[in-house]
Amino acid sequence: MKSLQDKDIRYLDHKRVTYRSRTESTLARLLSFLDNQFEYDVVIPGLTNGKPVTIDFKTKNKYIEVVDSETDLQKFRTIKQKNPDLNIIAFGSSRYLAKVDELDSVFLYDSQDNETSSIFIEDPSLAFDYAHILPMVEKCSILHGHTSNVMVEIIGTTRNNLVIDFGDAKRIIKQTLNLMDHKFFISKKYVVKEDEKHYFVSFKGLQGDFNLQVPKATTFMLSGEATVENLSTEIIRLLAPKMPTNIDALGVYIYEGASKGAHIICGIDRRPR
Repeated sequence: MKSLQDKDIRYLDHKRVTYRSRTESTLARLLSFLDNQFEYDVVIPGLTNGKPVTIDFKTKNKYIEVVDSETDLQKFRTIKQKNPDLNIIAFGSSRYLAKVDELDSVFLYDSQDNETSSIFIEDPSLAFDYAHILPMVEKCSILHGHTSNVMVEIIGTTRNNLVIDFGDAKRIIKQTLNLMDHKFFISKKYVVKEDEKHYFVSFKGLQGDFNLQVPKATTFMLSGEATVENLSTEIIRLLAPKMPTNIDALGVYIYEGASKGAHIICGIDRRPR
């Protein structure tokens, strides 16, 4: 059965004027309530490139264009561009008006589901300890460790007015950080050989030559250097498969000390590989 959409409905007011959308009907009611005389579907000759343009509402010498689609948005932009002195504003859904200068628009905020929102989780328990080495960075070219706190931003479409339950999000994040806690992070490119239980790591650094035998169970291999930027990306890679399908992107802040760190934000690609 075909679903009924807003474009399939016409809205009638007490004067028997028919409007194309609920937004237009709402605006007409608002103007009537404020005792503002208005005209609907006003044709303005020669407005863009000499062609007549129909604007949704006119009140005295001011105009209002209802923006509820990409077509409406493009029409409003063209009118503004070609006629910068025209006293006109846009009125409609925040989905489209977010793309218009806020001083030229009136937003209708819809608090129902299917909005894109974000939450963030910051808690002292969201931390992990690790060791790493950056061979070609002077201060970090010896083996050393950090305790890093993590904050995670979760961006997605609301379901039942939630992006994700805070308790569920915190549990998923802690499970992920446990996989990285008390591990030695090193780039795969430094592995020269391995056996059943160990990696053999060798590299030349600013502090000399290093040849290490490290247990696989306590080593976390990275495709790049063990920087906080790459650790942020690695956390997102581990978090993404655990997130509900309404989650579109993740942001991770890692603090390497009290006042420095990294922030990475990545979209979640759910296409089959």
